[in-house]
Amino acid sequence: MKLNKTASRIRQSRLLYGALDAPYLAREGKRLVFRFLFYSLVIGLCFSILYPLLKILPVVFCDFSDLGNPDVIWIPVKTSLLSFTAAAHIGFGNGSAMLLTLGYCAMITVIQILISAFAGYSLGRVNFPLRGVVMILVIITIIVPPQSLLISQYLCFKHFDILGIISFFNGKPYDLINKPYTLYILAATGFGVKQSIFVFIFRQFFLGLPQELEEAAFIDGCGFYKTFFKIVLPTAVPAATTVAALAFVWNYGDTYYTGYFHPDGPYVANTLARVFASNNDNIQRILGVIQRWYSVPQVSNFTFDAVKYAAAILFLAPLLIFYFIAQKKLVQNFERSGIVG
Repeated sequence: MKLNKTASRIRQSRLLYGALDAPYLAREGKRLVFRFLFYSLVIGLCFSILYPLLKILPVVFCDFSDLGNPDVIWIPVKTSLLSFTAAAHIGFGNGSAMLLTLGYCAMITVIQILISAFAGYSLGRVNFPLRGVVMILVIITIIVPPQSLLISQYLCFKHFDILGIISFFNGKPYDLINKPYTLYILAATGFGVKQSIFVFIFRQFFLGLPQELEEAAFIDGCGFYKTFFKIVLPTAVPAATTVAALAFVWNYGDTYYTGYFHPDGPYVANTLARVFASNNDNIQRILGVIQRWYSVPQVSNFTFDAVKYAAAILFLAPLLIFYFIAQKKLVQNFERSGIVG
């Protein structure tokens, strides 16, 4: 009798376990399939992004004598840093151009942060007539390509005159084209590189601030400007950090504004574009310089490509160093700045 009861319980437990096990296995199977597809997509995207870099690394670290060798694909037979040495001397000179470019980007970044924060605070917290219309114009500025404004901006700085005052005292307008402070004027008037996006980021951040913060400041006797600079702006560190990162990166690699408004400036992006232009005369000139300076017995277009790729890596080095140092902080500030969610 006891054996029959035990067998019955075993059969019931097996049936119950089987009934519970089927949905569990189905859920686990779906989860495994989803994770497989998700990681496959992530790995595929990472490979697509990193493939160009992986492709040029063997070229820039390869000795000039092995360039063009069909047997050398991923691992150089003989490694060399001559590509970086040649790129540093030909594209960057004595390094002053890099320092000037970094200083220019830092100055423009500071200007864009202050102007964008002030505009974003006004659009987000101050009630004034036609505020919605101004915000629509800011969004339109994000959508409209900057090339559509080029002619009017160029003519404005080519014949710079404020209400005829300059012509009245000087006899003619000022020509501000190819002057370094033209780029600062653009940033100060809100027309810098992607600056309308920065205004939008600050506006979204300031919209989330509690109203009590400003009310307490006004009760303590703070005016509008003191409230902004002493109370509101220090709380906007996440948004300011986000804007600083984006502004620095975009100004560092900009060739549009610097090329039109200060073409003779010592900006690394423009210098590299001119030095490594892919026309036959320029290629032969660069190859002749490499052959003379470094006593290379034989050069080819592969040599030119290797030096050009090395110059691109050197150009990206400050951005990569900046990102790796501030990666964690930047991700946290992106999440809290109002750019997502």
